[in-house]
Amino acid sequence: MSETVEFAVNGTLMRGLALNQNLLAVGATFESETTTVASYRLWSINDVHPAMIRVAEGGVSIDVEVWAIPAEGLATILLQEPPGLCVGKVRLADGREVLGVLGEPILCEDKLEITHYGGWRAYQQSLKI
Repeated sequence: MSETVEFAVNGTLMRGLALNQNLLAVGATFESETTTVASYRLWSINDVHPAMIRVAEGGVSIDVEVWAIPAEGLATILLQEPPGLCVGKVRLADGREVLGVLGEPILCEDKLEITHYGGWRAYQQSLKI
């Protein structure tokens, strides 16, 4: 059996969303829904996907899903992510630090900040109202 790594996702890789199949294709399994520590901000990148960045001030807790991904599948997932997204360490509310999807700061320039929604699903739901 291959080694797995915990991986936090905050956007289109989440269950039922546009790129979730990318996780399933490498054998990832859903572990839990949780939140980050209150140190992150979130932007909508043209309403296609979010970008989450850790900040020193003004951050909130962001909704994430934690998945167990076979270690060898991590590069495959990253290469399929939209430009400007990367893998870094994400701090979860329960104190764990796991790998997760983050955005490069330049990606967020001149984009809509959606931090106050607390997550991508909540923002997407607001668009349907």
